[in-house]
Amino acid sequence: MIYRVVSSIPHILFKPVYDLYESYLFEKVKSRPERIPRHIAIIMDGNRRWARLLNKPPWYGHLFGSQKLEEILEWCRDLGIRTLTVYAFSTENFNRSKEEVKMLMDLFEKKFRELIHDRRVHKYGIRVNILGRKELLPENVRKAAEEAEQATKKYSNYNLNIAVAYGGRSEIVDAVKRIVDDIQAGKLNKNEIDEELLKRYLYIPNMSDPDIVIRTGGEIRISNFLIYQIAYSELFFVDVYFPEFRKIDFLRIIREYQKRDRRFGK
Repeated sequence: MIYRVVSSIPHILFKPVYDLYESYLFEKVKSRPERIPRHIAIIMDGNRRWARLLNKPPWYGHLFGSQKLEEILEWCRDLGIRTLTVYAFSTENFNRSKEEVKMLMDLFEKKFRELIHDRRVHKYGIRVNILGRKELLPENVRKAAEEAEQATKKYSNYNLNIAVAYGGRSEIVDAVKRIVDDIQAGKLNKNEIDEELLKRYLYIPNMSDPDIVIRTGGEIRISNFLIYQIAYSELFFVDVYFPEFRKIDFLRIIREYQKRDRRFGK
């Protein structure tokens, strides 16, 4: 189901009222713990357009987008949402200008290395997973990503999944190739193949399906994100650029999600 959230007047003009409403929504969401989503996925769209509005270069938007992601991690932890998956860089994004791709890769390396030493990651037991064709990443970025995964692999309280050099179709193709390899090696019989087996061959084996998918930036499409996993996810499209995404937007989405009757085709 698609649900569209439209941004309201900037809350700084009405901060006391905004804060009260945010607190109200937070309590309403927390009052139904059985209906708090386990897994939220976000397409972090609009960083460049936000920067353009401010007459800034693209890297400015991506930097503020990375800071917004840190806020969202805190929001998820406050609500007990255990898994957050974010779409950071698609396989198609390599077609952007060399300058922008280089800037993004430098930012990824910096942020992956920060995760290794972030006290919050270790205090709260956040496991970091990188989804995508990591072989397409520059060696320094790939190494930083793998070190972040290695440094957090023992944790299981929370999961932060970052999709980089990622495509949903590519993920399925790569899974099929690995299945074929195991059939040819005699490790698997083709009659064993079903939906659950395929999930074991995806980039993160047996990852829970997202309950909610949020896309910021005003676009209404999935853009090749988690195609296999979001078959029954609730879809929310927000008319704000990612750096402007507010906690009140986040809470409104979860509140709406809690009102829905998810029948999974039944």
